[in-house]
Amino acid sequence: MKTTEPRATHLRDYRPPSYRIPEIALDFNLDGSATRVTATMQVERMAAGSEPLVLDGQRLKLISIKLDGKTLEPSAYSADSTSLTVFDPPQSFTLELVTEIAPAENTALEGLYMASGIYCTQCEPEGFRCITYFIDRPDNLARFETRIEAPQSVAPVLLSNGNLIESGDLDDGRHFAIWRDPFPKPSYLFALVAGDLGHISDHFDTMCGRRVDLRIYVEHGNEPRALYAMDSLKRAMRWDEEAYGREYDLDIFMIVAVSAFNFGAMENKGLNIFNDKVLLASPETATDDDYARIEAVVAHEYFHNWTGDRITCRDWFQLALKEGLTVFRETGFVGDMRSHAVRRITDVKDLRLRQFQEDAGPLAHPVQPDCYITIDNFYTATVYEKGAEVVGMLRTILGAETFRKGMDLYFERHDGEAATVEDFIRCFEDASGRKLEQFRLWYSQAGTPEVQVEGAYDPNAKTYALDLKQSVPPTPGQPEKKPMHIPLALGMIGKRSAKPLPLTLQGENTPGPEDRVVELVRPEQRLVFSGVAEEPVLSLGRGFSAPIVVRCSQDAATRAFLMSHDADAFNRWEAAQKLSTEILVGMIRAIQGGHPAAADPIYVEAIGGVIARADEDHAFTALMLVPPSESELALAVTPIDPEAIHDARRRLVWAIADAHGSALASLYTNLDSRGAFNPDAASAGRRALRNSALRFLTVADDDYAAELAEAHCRSATNMTDMTAGLAALARTANPRRERAFADFHDRFRDDPLVLDKWMGLQAMSPQPDTVDRVRTLMGHPVFSLKNPNRVRALIGAFAIGNPLRFHDKSGAGYRLVREVVQTLDSINPQTAARMAAAFETWRRYDRERQALMRAELEAIAGRPGLSANLYEMATKMLG
Repeated sequence: MKTTEPRATHLRDYRPPSYRIPEIALDFNLDGSATRVTATMQVERMAAGSEPLVLDGQRLKLISIKLDGKTLEPSAYSADSTSLTVFDPPQSFTLELVTEIAPAENTALEGLYMASGIYCTQCEPEGFRCITYFIDRPDNLARFETRIEAPQSVAPVLLSNGNLIESGDLDDGRHFAIWRDPFPKPSYLFALVAGDLGHISDHFDTMCGRRVDLRIYVEHGNEPRALYAMDSLKRAMRWDEEAYGREYDLDIFMIVAVSAFNFGAMENKGLNIFNDKVLLASPETATDDDYARIEAVVAHEYFHNWTGDRITCRDWFQLALKEGLTVFRETGFVGDMRSHAVRRITDVKDLRLRQFQEDAGPLAHPVQPDCYITIDNFYTATVYEKGAEVVGMLRTILGAETFRKGMDLYFERHDGEAATVEDFIRCFEDASGRKLEQFRLWYSQAGTPEVQVEGAYDPNAKTYALDLKQSVPPTPGQPEKKPMHIPLALGMIGKRSAKPLPLTLQGENTPGPEDRVVELVRPEQRLVFSGVAEEPVLSLGRGFSAPIVVRCSQDAATRAFLMSHDADAFNRWEAAQKLSTEILVGMIRAIQGGHPAAADPIYVEAIGGVIARADEDHAFTALMLVPPSESELALAVTPIDPEAIHDARRRLVWAIADAHGSALASLYTNLDSRGAFNPDAASAGRRALRNSALRFLTVADDDYAAELAEAHCRSATNMTDMTAGLAALARTANPRRERAFADFHDRFRDDPLVLDKWMGLQAMSPQPDTVDRVRTLMGHPVFSLKNPNRVRALIGAFAIGNPLRFHDKSGAGYRLVREVVQTLDSINPQTAARMAAAFETWRRYDRERQALMRAELEAIAGRPGLSANLYEMATKMLG
């Protein structure tokens, strides 16, 4: 079968639906191989004329169709593989459809599927059409009532959106439940879960005094591992009331954890469905990163109740309107719960590694895409992370108070509506009285802006002139770019005094602030600061005020100075990253040329100052100590040389360990804490810093390092420390490694989520046998291509987390991933397309690797019967 080129959908072609369905009643008679779905819809024509009603549908067996209670003649409708068309319907009518689906055979995990005995739905973005025929688009908002019937022995728990209005027993051991959601929502927010599940319960009293029941459903035995998620939920509910005035609106809020899920979680109204990987935690099974992720994801999905559910997006081109905005809200919550500086740094690291790379390659697209083949492929770092940065810039430009006024106006004006990015920006224009037309380019223009900065100090006039030039590189489909509206946060530090200096613009009569945001709106701008008492050191882009690349010539001594004296925590880290990156790039070039590659003593000495201040903030110090990862360094080198990058980074770590070994050993010893586990930020910070010290102390990968890593692993009282020890052992070929991994496996053999870590650590090993090891692990009983968690844990960890071995010159890593992608495409096209993205940067490598990767991409693209998801991804990368 030859692959037919799928058609693209364009933003410019948007038209409101010709019909709307304001009410729908669903009746599910659950059966794994033949579930009957009866959908009774109230339909209204919105357009003039008498055009037919076209409903979306996929993989459905149509059993019957009635209009206003009468069975339609075959000539009155037609059905094909993607739609149901009703010819010449009246102005308003009731349509009753009976369809049949097979949840147990649904390996794509969209629509209604069955996994591990649990019925579950995933309808975002276009999965509802796999349940029944419907106007399956975000701007068709309907009130849902859902009746679920199933054998009580198979599914004692029957859940759907809204409030439970009736339940009871039936004949033959069956039972039913009826749920009604009073709030109109698009079909992508519909949810159903049925099965044999345990749960934990709690309650929350809203700011208006309403009591909301809270329940988290999990597989039996996992109830204690849901307690942290419940605590996170209650804190998120309170925070949203205090920070945004948003109160929860139903009588009950439910979360369900399932083991097979394409996403991390889904914000279905009142019934959030979670991948169990981002919900379940205990000290014995979850790391500090897992706890932090649970806290963030629980909050994110809850915050969607207003930014996504109560106000949804008009069409999928507006996806960032809910996702970018909700990521921004999540970031504020996590910063308040933990550390704003640490969260900012981790966000920026992720943005640069994923979104900047996306912006620089063949998959570049605007925050608001203008076309797509499958919207599944646009759940990207650009939409989520860059979308959040755009909202953050809006807050920086307008100020916190005006930003809150704009948000209040947005909630008031568009509650119950399907809105657009333009609607969102207009609220802030109305709240502030400012025109934001140029700012709107952040949504429509792809690419990462670059800002060139040059500064000159005049000691006689006591002035500092700052020249700024901005540009946006061309991206696919957008060769020419307009200037952006860029907020740039600045500070100046006296070079002699090491104290903050006021930023007073020439012409101002009073001293300016020590922190200032300037707005770049033209290709070139000059700023002159007066009253600058001494030569300043410029602190640029404080707090990462915009998702841009700043080009500013600063020597190593200046960057080391900022590492120690910048008042902005993010920029202290940024100075360390830039200095270490410049040093490492130099070392990489030296290694490639066969020359000595030594670490710059200025950086190594500056790290000593970081260690000396470790007790000020353990988590922040841990981030300061770690040089850029191999994947981050790949962004700074062209062509990318994985071996030289790996070698240079290891030498730099070794140089730090050699210079500061005793101080790092003291840190490691003093931070040892084997008491009762606490997942709070302070305790997590202590563990993070101690494990960072361990990385330096085991850099030699010799017998001593293996012995220390094994002892660290065996003495660990929590999963964070245990996996840190295993990670150190995974780098070695020492016999202790095999023993430790075998012991870990035997201890957690019955816990797939923990075995995900076991597989992932082996997949990220730099040892030469890693590809063979990954192939062996694919035969392990816990691994299954039908479970996205297992695929991401093993294949994703290898392809994304191990650049040295994925990009091995033999091409063995490329072949492995291509084979998995091709096999996976017929099972789960969404996951296959995401795995294929590992080849995204193929053009940035040497000719030999380019040829190998291109051949694998061509093999993927040329395979008959390719899914639309994988077709779009592969053909775009081939360009």
